[in-house]
Amino acid sequence: MGAEPYYGPDFGLLQRQDPEIAQILTDELDRLCDGIQLIASENFASPAVLAALGSTLTNKYAEGYPGRRYYAGCEVVDRAERLAIDRARRLFGAEHVNVQPHSGASANLAAYAALLQPGDTVLAMALPHGGHLTHGSKVNFSGRWFGVVAYGVRRDTELIDYDEVRELALRHQPKMIICGATAYPRQIDFAAFRGIADEVGAWLLADIAHTVGLMAGRALPSAVPYADVVTFTTHKALRGPRGGGIMCTEELADKIDRAVFPFIQGGPLMHAVAAKAVAFGEALRPEFAEYARQVVANAQVLADGLAAEGMRPVSGGTDSHLALVDLRDTGISGAVAEHRCASAGITLNRNAIPYDPEPPTVTSGIRVGTPCVTTQGMGGEEMKEVASMVAQVIRNPDAVEETRVRARELARAHQIYPREL
Repeated sequence: MGAEPYYGPDFGLLQRQDPEIAQILTDELDRLCDGIQLIASENFASPAVLAALGSTLTNKYAEGYPGRRYYAGCEVVDRAERLAIDRARRLFGAEHVNVQPHSGASANLAAYAALLQPGDTVLAMALPHGGHLTHGSKVNFSGRWFGVVAYGVRRDTELIDYDEVRELALRHQPKMIICGATAYPRQIDFAAFRGIADEVGAWLLADIAHTVGLMAGRALPSAVPYADVVTFTTHKALRGPRGGGIMCTEELADKIDRAVFPFIQGGPLMHAVAAKAVAFGEALRPEFAEYARQVVANAQVLADGLAAEGMRPVSGGTDSHLALVDLRDTGISGAVAEHRCASAGITLNRNAIPYDPEPPTVTSGIRVGTPCVTTQGMGGEEMKEVASMVAQVIRNPDAVEETRVRARELARAHQIYPREL
């Protein structure tokens, strides 16, 4: 047999050349294999995605777009980008897709740049109610460069108040309305936002960074038919490499492309673009739809399990991959809960709840998500077990060691990456 073609370095080479970094990589693998990962914005990329990320495509400068590059020698990487675009368009039914953004935040920056001028008014969800830094936070470009008006959720239902959104839009006449969130567990009514945007003549931007995988798998309705521009990430429920993307109408294609390059970015990361193509291809398979549905089912079981333990899910539950949990009845802050769970091998994050009396560094809540555990093959019974473990360690710091053993056993029974080849 002939030698296999070389596509990138193997781990043995890294171990020999840089054992310190090699040890960090194996330590991270051990962390993943020995604990429960409930971070809503994380997932496990497939070995095929990882192979594309670790390839020699990282060497190629490819400023511009397929067939219109500023460097020679791009005929091969052009094929990778065209595949990524074609697969994403098929997956979401989008008219135009740009797969070059390095992250969801840079995708949002490009959307602002394409549609607005500094100082324009934007209507977006408040960060403490579940929005994102790029939706108007004063520490972010969005809050510094634009006049952001915030909408939130009702105190009684903890759901978006669409009447309030319309009232604010009529009063402030925003140039752009943003819908989408990072800690809102319920389905968003994109049709309602479209109607409000049309009424005031605003662009509608849907930031689906968190729910893009659920939309790809048809577990949630898609934002694509309603929004002028849709920004997304590829590394959350979509289960691809870290990165971003933008979908838009054909009318806005040139503006969006020019906003990504040359306005905010230089050369795209072609190894990441190829890995995005792999992820889109995986999401086109029928089994991905089953995965997306199971992510939501698992989140609902987990939320119900925590509710049964006296930990109230915000808005009463979830329609998506995440649950936001109010811990005030336990007397434990989100920061303390995060630390205790981490000590017990359960990784989740503290999170503000709507109208939270605590500062962001403390919070009254936690956010839990099910993309990782679902990728590992866990189902409803395992989610009940996870809910029990989370509740036990939050309420009783003496249960940390016992819970760590339980978490390790559950994780090792559902390995995602082999420890040894």
